[in-house]
Amino acid sequence: MRGTTRYGSELRVLNKHSATEVANIIRSAKRLARRYYQLTNRPLGVTGEVAEYEAIRLLHLEPAQVRQPGYDAVRRSKNGRVTRLQIKSRSFEPTKPGQRLGGISLTKPWDKVLLVILNRDLEPLNMYEASRRAIEKELRRPGSKARNKRGALAVNQFKRIAVQVWPRSAKNTSF
Repeated sequence: MRGTTRYGSELRVLNKHSATEVANIIRSAKRLARRYYQLTNRPLGVTGEVAEYEAIRLLHLEPAQVRQPGYDAVRRSKNGRVTRLQIKSRSFEPTKPGQRLGGISLTKPWDKVLLVILNRDLEPLNMYEASRRAIEKELRRPGSKARNKRGALAVNQFKRIAVQVWPRSAKNTSF
């Protein structure tokens, strides 16, 4: 029996077996990343892919097409409105309070940025979403070369202008 489960670098129709296989691959990648970190004290470099998979799975998003500039996933509301989401990720390191997100380009098409925070085992802890308007305002605020020229916000700066969307709280039941 085939369904319309969507995940991966492109939209495709997966049967239940294929969707389960993708989930198993992500679990394996998480195990490998943990072991690699234990042996080398360095990240394996799968955080972004894991975060994208978890965001799509948990928030019921559609992945963008392969190499889509500006955004990684799409949310379709019940009224047909499309929101293009750029997905950023950080693996939680309590000893590194000044962690920054990767660069956010204001020249590419996107509507919101979704930050997925993962624990050391690459399991999702929280997800935060900020509008383009709020991010543009923060990136253009005078003071920091990293922020102004490279589009790099600190995690705490991002959280300050964002709304927590996962896990959902009683106060926040919409996007």
